[in-house]
Amino acid sequence: MSKFEENYVIDEKGNRIGVILDITNYRKLLEEVEELESIRAYDAAKAPGDEAIPFEQAISEIEHS
Repeated sequence: MSKFEENYVIDEKGNRIGVILDITNYRKLLEEVEELESIRAYDAAKAPGDEAIPFEQAISEIEHS
């Protein structure tokens, strides 16, 4: 992951309560989060013990839930 410049929003006591990101860095961060979600979904789909079902059955189950 890229190193971002840290710009914090602080409260009256000096506690960090927020972060300000450059829009370019924000978009990069979102892309990396989306990629991580895809990797996790792939890993979950390939997890042992899961039974494969036909595509049509999966669609039917999704539509009925």
